[in-house]
Amino acid sequence: MTVFGFGGLFAVFTYVQPILTRLTGFSDAAVSPILLVFGAGLAIGNVAGGRLADKGLARALLVSLGGLAAVLVALAAVVSIKALAVALLFVLGIASFATVAPLQLRVLEAAGAEGRTLASSLNIAAFNLGNALGAWAGGVTIDRGLGLGALPLVAAVITAIGLLLALWSLRLDRPAVLAAQCPAE
Repeated sequence: MTVFGFGGLFAVFTYVQPILTRLTGFSDAAVSPILLVFGAGLAIGNVAGGRLADKGLARALLVSLGGLAAVLVALAAVVSIKALAVALLFVLGIASFATVAPLQLRVLEAAGAEGRTLASSLNIAAFNLGNALGAWAGGVTIDRGLGLGALPLVAAVITAIGLLLALWSLRLDRPAVLAAQCPAE
């Protein structure tokens, strides 16, 4: 869930400089300030994801991962329009880091008290593996001739796989939830 859910971001972010300069038409000097806008979104998304997870973990997982996939699709549609591309990069920052707290909390919840330390470290490793997967998928996309413009859509597919894994994970919990609500007599 973490590898794919968060990994989609890096299919785009790894190549954000050439996307901004070649597709959107910004100068090299404009990239750093735009990355500050993205970074502001990250900070907001981190807090928003934690608050969303506090209100309901299952919903937070689905909303954050679904939202990230939707933002990536939207980015593909507006990447050539400067103002919209910058706005979507800000929203991408929010959406991508809104996934972090729900993904981490889901792993900690599933691990139980005894396994939380190990599960937390493995989940952090999964975030890093997602970074590598996304960057690799972006490179393959470019190498295969699909170009920089295809990266947001490839990223959305990767994130959608994470969303499907989250749905499957939550579905696996259903029998346990139902058993707790209707104990056998």
